[in-house]
Amino acid sequence: MDSAKILVVDDDKNLLELARARLDGAGYHVVTALSNEQAVAAAKDSAFDLSIVDLRLADEDGIALMEKLHAVNPEMPVVILTGHASVEGAVEAMKRGAYTYLTKPFDPRELILQIGRALESRQLASENQRLRGLLKEKYDFANIVAKSDKMQSLLEAVTRIAKSDSTVYINGESGTGKELIAKALHLASDRKDKPFIAINCAAIPETLLESELFGHEKGAFTGAVRSTRGLFTQAHEGTLFLDEIGDMPLTIQVKLLRALEERQFYPVGGEKPVSVDVRVVVATKKDLVEEVKKSNFREDLFYRIHVIPITIPPLKDRYEDIPYLVEHLLKKICQQMKKPVTGLTPKAMEKLMQHDWPGNVRELENILEYAVTMTQKDIVTEDLILQTKISNGAPATEEAIQSQLLPTPGSFKTLKAARAEFEKAYLIRLLQMCDGKATRAAEIAGKYRADFYDLLKKHEIRVADFKKPA
Repeated sequence: MDSAKILVVDDDKNLLELARARLDGAGYHVVTALSNEQAVAAAKDSAFDLSIVDLRLADEDGIALMEKLHAVNPEMPVVILTGHASVEGAVEAMKRGAYTYLTKPFDPRELILQIGRALESRQLASENQRLRGLLKEKYDFANIVAKSDKMQSLLEAVTRIAKSDSTVYINGESGTGKELIAKALHLASDRKDKPFIAINCAAIPETLLESELFGHEKGAFTGAVRSTRGLFTQAHEGTLFLDEIGDMPLTIQVKLLRALEERQFYPVGGEKPVSVDVRVVVATKKDLVEEVKKSNFREDLFYRIHVIPITIPPLKDRYEDIPYLVEHLLKKICQQMKKPVTGLTPKAMEKLMQHDWPGNVRELENILEYAVTMTQKDIVTEDLILQTKISNGAPATEEAIQSQLLPTPGSFKTLKAARAEFEKAYLIRLLQMCDGKATRAAEIAGKYRADFYDLLKKHEIRVADFKKPA
């Protein structure tokens, strides 16, 4: 950020000239001010990337001036200059928002170093803010709530690596939001306007997975009545997300390795290689090091994909996020259900905070959805939280959950059973209508491809059963 614009404020003309000479020499654009009035006027007239302020000005205390400058530009880092006798005041300035301080006479090299760090920190904060804005605008996911230090560090890592084309390896338990992080990487990258294609490697049968990834030529196998582009080709110039890569069959791993190494591949039944420009992001809940030892995963492929590793912490390791997640999820669920539920009772929140969350954020969302569905008040009470899977800090069985519900007359189904029955019937009818074209069915259902396959797997529905015979 060598072209950054810097405001230097001091009532010592000699020091201002010295600072100007040093900063000009480092490639920065410098504006100087001898007084509080000049400094505030300059800040209002032009946007500065950083300011350097003397702690002891003739007309005003440097801390007061810093606060005025922050009122004009809240994100601007301020470096305080102080004499040795006033270090205590400089520390106070940092408590009130200064980035750092330097004692006079300052070492020019130290000044340039601290300016560089401050500008880098500001740029990173700006990128983080941009990333969150993109996520909030385009996706409504629970894991965007990142108040804990661990999630803040995760977002910072996403920001840093997004511009790279290196393969990213995401590891995390089920329900932590691995696909969210993959989408965040895509949105923060230069590929953001190109396709984001996702596939759950565990949800596709081995016989179909190769064709799904790499496409096939007409006549390559029974039922291949026309040539089809694979997901690698569909993701050209964009991002391909391979979820649950630990479940990929060894036979497909060989071809994937070659595609990653050469950036080209042969469609099933094809004789000409297809070249692609794709950023690959993979994810798994498995320990692939152990899978390699068990010969379930190729060692050479592991090292090919394990370039930039990211680990998503489970919810049990970031309890401070739970109240914010609850607030966010309740708002979303209430909007969907059109129910005016305002929050949880303290006892209900206490139960959530005591749980160990084996299902992570997804489990929390399910629990809140159930509670909002069942409550007849404008607040979720402890008894509803107890009914929805939390009892003494451990998940209850389905039978235990149902036994806590209100008695059902005759054979009347529970809400959960009725919802599952409807969901399965809907998926079957949708696949019938689309002649087994899962991509088209997922679009109509408003689901991402990977999520759609998860639903099919949940209800034991095979796409192949709905494809028209050749």
